Amino acid sequence: MNKKHLEHLFYSAGGVVALVVILIAANFIISSLNLRADLTQGSVYTLSPGTKAILGKLEAPVKIRYYYSQGNSALPVGLKTFAKRVEDLLGEFARAGGGKVVIERLNPEPDSDAEESATLDGIEGQLTNNQEKFYLGLSVGFLDQKAALPVLAPDREQLLEYDITRAITRVASTTKPVIGVMSGLPVLGQPLNPMKKQQPTEPWTLMTELQNLFTVKKIELNVDKIPDEIKVLLVIHPRDIQETTEFAIDQFVLRGGKLIAFMDSFAYFDQQPDMQNPLGGTAAGQSTFYRLLKHWGYGMEMGKVAADLTYASGAGPRILPTLLSLPQDALNKDDVVTSRVGTLLVPFASIFTGKPAEGLTQTTLVQTSPNVMLADLIIATLSGEPSTRGFQPNGTPYPIAIRVSGKFKTAFPEGKPKPYEPPRDPKKADAKADEAKPDTSLKEAAADNSVVLVSDVDMLTDNAAVEVQEVFGQKVIVPRNGNLNFAQSLVEQVAGDFDLTGLRSRAAFTRPLTVIQQMESRAQQNYLGKIKELEDTLQQTQEKLTALQKQRGGAQSSILTPEQQTEVDNFRKKTTATKHDLKELRKNLREESETLQFWTKLINIGSVPLLVVILGVVLALLRRRKVAAK
Repeated sequence: MNKKHLEHLFYSAGGVVALVVILIAANFIISSLNLRADLTQGSVYTLSPGTKAILGKLEAPVKIRYYYSQGNSALPVGLKTFAKRVEDLLGEFARAGGGKVVIERLNPEPDSDAEESATLDGIEGQLTNNQEKFYLGLSVGFLDQKAALPVLAPDREQLLEYDITRAITRVASTTKPVIGVMSGLPVLGQPLNPMKKQQPTEPWTLMTELQNLFTVKKIELNVDKIPDEIKVLLVIHPRDIQETTEFAIDQFVLRGGKLIAFMDSFAYFDQQPDMQNPLGGTAAGQSTFYRLLKHWGYGMEMGKVAADLTYASGAGPRILPTLLSLPQDALNKDDVVTSRVGTLLVPFASIFTGKPAEGLTQTTLVQTSPNVMLADLIIATLSGEPSTRGFQPNGTPYPIAIRVSGKFKTAFPEGKPKPYEPPRDPKKADAKADEAKPDTSLKEAAADNSVVLVSDVDMLTDNAAVEVQEVFGQKVIVPRNGNLNFAQSLVEQVAGDFDLTGLRSRAAFTRPLTVIQQMESRAQQNYLGKIKELEDTLQQTQEKLTALQKQRGGAQSSILTPEQQTEVDNFRKKTTATKHDLKELRKNLREESETLQFWTKLINIGSVPLLVVILGVVLALLRRRKVAAK
């Protein structure tokens, strides 16, 4: 090896060493300055302003104990990656807390002090596919208060920041918030009353869950004032609500109270005596805010319910379009409550009409698909072919749950309405006329507020929301869907710190192939269009056959004429062609979806190695050109 080659090798090795030293020094300097930049879509590594505001109001340090079985080799790679992201998020809490958030990381190995601490903190052990026990959870402590997130799951990663922040606000609060519950149904249970032939009932599961977290107080439907201690009012089916009670709710909202109202035009599980039926039948109950809803710019279709073929329950002869099974696509993905609720089961949903009044804004939380129509109450419970006969989609979705925000104004500018009084007997009337009392009612809210309105009540009942099982002699309640989660999260969001209301859900680290979802949605519309075309052809054929039968009449009307036979043959050909088109539609959709997924995976997997190869080739060419130049 000559001297020139030795010098070239020396300078090359020295350059690499110098570059490594520079990189290490730069990394050390930058890390000491704590300079950070979140370049991810949705800022997944940045805390929300609501979280930072809550941490800034802490009066004493909060300790978060993070339990993770770090040395467990049986954990899936995806779970290990998720655990690292949890740890990164906790680091964000510590940085934003300014010394008020202390993170303690514990590795609960078998028979260790850390495992005993996890048990005392309420952290539940989980099992891997190999039946090995591991821990992944955390507890939040503030003074003598403690709250646990027993199991951290990747499925709920988008709400992880919200869950941790909510736990902090819960332990930092010295008293339980007071929740008022107003309902025309026995949601809190009812005792035995032999005089009214009233059987005792237990509280709804929703009420039991709320009582574990809050102080729940019953508010009668005939009150003229909501007690000042009530900060959140949950109204469920305000059947036959009086105007004075609506005024009380109006004043409650104007003074800053949080209102969540579930109303219904067809409350199936509230069967009331049907006054129009002389035989003493029953009909589903109805409820709404007559004056408040109109003042806020809305109305409810009291004589109809939503029938949705896209979100219908069942299939074939058992399809029930008015029993809505709403997936995540029907829920607001940008709202912290509805972003990860899952599936909602909404029986016989009413819909809201209108738009928010001046000064108010609307956020739609839950809605139908565009493939929806309004069905009359008389066919609301029908299933199969009778429920879809004459189906005409509206083309635009209907809102089922909305949040109305802004600075509210009173719906009673004339003041408190007078309660109903029977006509007085002039002979017994007092000589002294009633003195007019000064109007001290609020006319406008001092600050912005929000109310949540839901156009269904049946979704909260145990019949729709939970399943009761017997396990080893114990009654176990298992949620059937996300109904309870939805209602409970609405209450928890507004019952805690107000900054929780605006807390966004974190963007997901993994994102679905939305193009494929859109393809499937378009195929679904085409599929339903073909079915609708086939139904229309069948109806036209039947009408033609009936007309031809009437023209013939007599005893020979049961024998098909050549014209009738031609119509039947045409219909059969149309049916065969339509079935073939539907089959081709499904086949093409499957092929396009699989092709798109293949190329997406190929690009994602092969792009980085390909770029490395291209970069290596370019560097080799440049180096060869430099050597040739020398």
